[in-house]
Amino acid sequence: MYKRLFTLFSFIICAFIFSFSAYAIDVSAKGAVLIECDSNDIVYSKNANMRLPMASTTKIMTALVAIENCDDLEKIIKIPRCATGIEGSSIYLHEDEELTISDLLYALMLESANDSAVALAYATCGDLDKFVDLMNEKASELGLENTHFTNPHGLDNDEHYTTAYELGIIASYAMNNPVFSEIVSTYKRTIPLNNGEGTRVLVNHNRLLRSYQGAIGIKTGFTKKCGRCLVSCAEVDGARFVCVTLNAPNDWNDHKEMLDYGFSKYESVRLADVGDYVLSLDLINGVKSNVLCSNFEPLRITLEKENINISARVEYDRLLFAPINQNDVVGKIVFYNNDKEIGSLKLYALETVKNINYKKSLFERLFG
Repeated sequence: MYKRLFTLFSFIICAFIFSFSAYAIDVSAKGAVLIECDSNDIVYSKNANMRLPMASTTKIMTALVAIENCDDLEKIIKIPRCATGIEGSSIYLHEDEELTISDLLYALMLESANDSAVALAYATCGDLDKFVDLMNEKASELGLENTHFTNPHGLDNDEHYTTAYELGIIASYAMNNPVFSEIVSTYKRTIPLNNGEGTRVLVNHNRLLRSYQGAIGIKTGFTKKCGRCLVSCAEVDGARFVCVTLNAPNDWNDHKEMLDYGFSKYESVRLADVGDYVLSLDLINGVKSNVLCSNFEPLRITLEKENINISARVEYDRLLFAPINQNDVVGKIVFYNNDKEIGSLKLYALETVKNINYKKSLFERLFG
């Protein structure tokens, strides 16, 4: 009898331990983080706030600053001598070779070309130090306190550092830029070689684009001092995660394990499709006493699967006065999960409602 009870008890304990540790993560990285992109909430972390060097994942910020500060990415530039012969990864640029800024961005993010990083710095603002200042200004704008850049390529420097978490914030922000996200999700690209001598074939070093379902970016990095660094992004059924590892001997497996963990715990929830909400709001001083309105945009949000309790509230000015023109914003719907605000949608007028013309006579206003 006691033996049976002991066996049953042992089975229950083992089952509990297995269920608890089924997604226990043990990554090789010195610093790591998994961030849910809708909220930038941390899903998993390991030494996420430790300052560490970042190698070529630096180029995420380099590309972002170039994209945001160059008006015409198809502008053709001449490669300056100072952008040739840069140590490390390179596409071997030639002095006075002509390429577009877009060409250089693809070389930067696919082939991790250090010479392209320097060429982009000069193309953006004509000076390497000024470009690095722009990188640090962007980090400050994003609220980062433990990130500092000394160059646009990531070659070793004691004052060039970030944290797994802050690099994840940079990556999450960058992936919202359509030009940036298009570049880092590209597997192969060709660009000219030395003004018509031939063609360069650029191949993305991010093997997750081929080996992990839903992978959409973003950047590898390595130096002997930094170790293996990797930033990835994946999206499945609307749920999107950014994953960062710094100094990770087994980075590819680390990322697969962390991303699997994220998708097992979170899901994308549809809060509204276009036109889901059609409401009538009270109107003062109008030829009608109300105005019809609706949402013109959809909204989805990624939430933890076991913690979903959604509610919504309409907010608008109770003293809403005519005239109202069609497509005017007249209010909003605010969505909450467990009483925490998670998103909102504007409400647009579906009709035009004129105000009452008090210049008319009483008879005209009553019977007109």
